[in-house]
Amino acid sequence: MARDHRKLTAFSLADDLTLCVYRSTRGFPAEERFGLQAQLRRAAVSVPANIVEGCAREGERDFQRFLEIAFGSCRELLYLATLSERLGFLNGDASRAIETLGNRTAGAILRLRQSLDRR
Repeated sequence: MARDHRKLTAFSLADDLTLCVYRSTRGFPAEERFGLQAQLRRAAVSVPANIVEGCAREGERDFQRFLEIAFGSCRELLYLATLSERLGFLNGDASRAIETLGNRTAGAILRLRQSLDRR
């Protein structure tokens, strides 16, 4: 039986992070629509999507692999947000909100992976 991703803190945080990224990147310049804005959004969506896909897998090993991918996408997102702020596309408040939520999400994913390792 598949796990219910909606019961996971890591998923809830990742979902909130995705919404935050989409809202924060609305004001990017038009020339970044297919560049940094798109990359940020892809990385953001990848985090909860990989948690959901991992939950749908039968084995623990597959679930852990998808959590690793979600964690990597979360870390990528944090770098891209920092880069976006340095380039002047994100204001400091938006960047800090993404950083705070991103770090909380990454931590929740790590704790979930560690709990699976202990099984």
